[in-house]
Amino acid sequence: MSSRGQEPSIVRVGLTGGIASGKSTVSRLLAEHGAVIIDYDQLSRAVVAVGSEGLRRVVEAFGENVLADDGSLDRSALGSIVFADPAARRRLEGIIHPLVEEAARRIDDEARAADERVVVVHDIPLLVETGRAGEFDTVVVTDVDPAEQIRRVVERDGSSEEDARARIRAQASRQERLDIADIVIDTSGPLEDLPTEVNRVWSRIPAGHPPRFSL
Repeated sequence: MSSRGQEPSIVRVGLTGGIASGKSTVSRLLAEHGAVIIDYDQLSRAVVAVGSEGLRRVVEAFGENVLADDGSLDRSALGSIVFADPAARRRLEGIIHPLVEEAARRIDDEARAADERVVVVHDIPLLVETGRAGEFDTVVVTDVDPAEQIRRVVERDGSSEEDARARIRAQASRQERLDIADIVIDTSGPLEDLPTEVNRVWSRIPAGHPPRFSL
């Protein structure tokens, strides 16, 4: 974690969580409190938009079969390659991550310039995998019971339990995420309960650097 001796003029929060852990809901609620949200999922789509250098590199690495009829990236086709092959996934990450991080830095810099007291939340699904936890003043992890996580993925995406488990295994483990957490939000219950939990988190974030605790 970053040095916690002095309260900075800007609080940078790393937010992460496994698939279907309620992270997007937490991110939205933090935005309602006034945080600037940098959504790395959105950026990862933007950097491979039609005509982008990112898309050109992906096609060069994986072939034109990862393109849809309209020339956009066929995420399902690409996912069938990288989820089954760790080496292919690392190759994809080597293309996408630097582009996303560059875009995120620009947004972060603009937020700093606009408001010296701003709270910037970097919503990063692969925070553990990219080894970036130490860049943030506070790391928030959304945590969910594994059985509930699988149920949500199956219900949300219409996938099989086997596919849901494979997608979960492709991410960092639950324990690896908990190991980097300063704040853990248990999202195993109804998502309607999250506003109250996020209110508690927000009351601590702007004040500086909170100790480790769970909600």
